[in-house]
Amino acid sequence: MNLIEQVKMAGVVGAGGGGFPTYVKISSKADIIIANGAECEPLLHKDAAVMENFAQYLVKGMQLSMEATGAKEGFIGIKGKNKDAIKTVNSLCKGLPIKVFILGDYYPTGDEFDLVYTITGRLIPPAGIPIQVGVVVNNVETLMNIAKAAQGEPVIKKTLTIAGAVKNPCTVTVPVGISYRECIDIAGGLATDNAVLFIGGLMMGSVTDDFETPVTKTSTGVVVLPRNHIVSKRRLLSRQDMAKIGKSACDQCRYCTELCPRFLLGYQVEPHQVMRSLAFTATGEDHWNQFAALCCSCGLCTLFSCPEGLFPKETCDNAKEQMKKMGIKLSFSKDIKPHPLRDGRRVPVKKLVKKLDIEEYNAPAPYIGEMNYVKRVNLLLKQAAGSPNKPLVKVGDKVKEGQQVGEIPNGALGAVVHSSIDGVVVSVDSDKICIER
Repeated sequence: MNLIEQVKMAGVVGAGGGGFPTYVKISSKADIIIANGAECEPLLHKDAAVMENFAQYLVKGMQLSMEATGAKEGFIGIKGKNKDAIKTVNSLCKGLPIKVFILGDYYPTGDEFDLVYTITGRLIPPAGIPIQVGVVVNNVETLMNIAKAAQGEPVIKKTLTIAGAVKNPCTVTVPVGISYRECIDIAGGLATDNAVLFIGGLMMGSVTDDFETPVTKTSTGVVVLPRNHIVSKRRLLSRQDMAKIGKSACDQCRYCTELCPRFLLGYQVEPHQVMRSLAFTATGEDHWNQFAALCCSCGLCTLFSCPEGLFPKETCDNAKEQMKKMGIKLSFSKDIKPHPLRDGRRVPVKKLVKKLDIEEYNAPAPYIGEMNYVKRVNLLLKQAAGSPNKPLVKVGDKVKEGQQVGEIPNGALGAVVHSSIDGVVVSVDSDKICIER
């Protein structure tokens, strides 16, 4: 079995939140492999922990990926502030065609378009992907999982940060399928009443008060905030309310556009223009929505840039959904040329933390190792881009840790799921398999 088949059978996916099946990426031919260790979401430290504690797997995953794709160069992007990670990774790269690339502490440094340009000087085509410029980008944990897949180990564990309003913020490795309630217990429990969870981070993560939500292969962390915190209040508003506020208050100041990381790279992303669609009914939407097509949904415009506290990011999300529903393709054509003031307009994470009013939660979240024992896991049948798994087990079946319990239909894109514990299948639903030890 070659590496691509090993990675496919191990169910390796983008571990930084994207969830794209990794076997597809390493099936391509590339010049350069980039490990994304930028981790720009405030309060999250998962990638730093992976690089500090599992660097040997990261570097091995880079080597294997370079062999599979034919790439001659490899770069590991790490923020300069993560000095321990830099030191550890550098020591393992000596004599190899792999270099550490020091990144600034800006948001969102980890955006693929931004990262590829910063490291290589290459600009991904509008609506394109890195391989079109000869680059493959994978999260550092994904590369670790590639190395483990080559040893026959499937993806059944996840490293994530538990931060915010918890008693002991930490980073920990847990079985896939554990609930966020149990993760918060690992961090000493809640330090606030009436909490909400930001799964994946405050800027780009999803918001829920369902503490039984299970950890998946793409989980990067959870930030807990009180429900009455300003970020919670804003993120919990309905799309309809966000649109009403924007329709009544947007004065077209352009701050959302002028600080947009994709706009500063030269792409035709202009959130202030998309906001104009709120002032029209059926007139002009096809035009205004085009300015959202290349938005990366980083949330900077909504949670940092807008002086009136409006919701350009969510308006762009809605515009992209409308374009997809109506089958509208991007029609703008423009030469891509980075903005001359790009470097001066980048947003430091420290400044973002202050703007979000989360300075009291901006504490270290040290890595505390693996938490292996868990009584029950809920394994979602869809944990990657593409098709969900078809269950291979039924209620009452005994399963072993690492056993494949789902399969992807022939010819479909997706990633297989494995049991993360020894146990018995207690339920099989349309969206998940529950296993008890």
